[in-house]
Amino acid sequence: MTEPGRIHHTSFIAHPPAQVWAALTDPAIHARWWAAGDVRAVVGHRFTLDMGPWGLQSCEVVAVEPERLLSYSFAPGTLNTTITWRLAAEASGTRLTLEHKGFDLDSPLGKAAFEGMSKGWPDVIQRLQNVLGQ
Repeated sequence: MTEPGRIHHTSFIAHPPAQVWAALTDPAIHARWWAAGDVRAVVGHRFTLDMGPWGLQSCEVVAVEPERLLSYSFAPGTLNTTITWRLAAEASGTRLTLEHKGFDLDSPLGKAAFEGMSKGWPDVIQRLQNVLGQ
């Protein structure tokens, strides 16, 4: 059964977990595939992501397991969602799982964000793969 207000996406990335982890946690690389911001893999670290037309979105790191898991709150006070990235070594690459949950589907903003991000995440992850391939 699918949890309402939850986006789940899994991809195979043809790069080892250390490289995928760097793309998720190095601000310079992160800005090339998704959004500029001072992301760091430190629990309690607060940062913003520049989402262009959607403005600056506040985030706070809530869980870290180096090269295995990065989880942070996304847009507290407006969307109140959580983004979690899970990495697992697989063959010569990485199985990358994204979970974006907590969307309030009863609110117009929450529903619109859920619909937009459900469609948008696959493209974002494709950009991540493209950046890693450079």
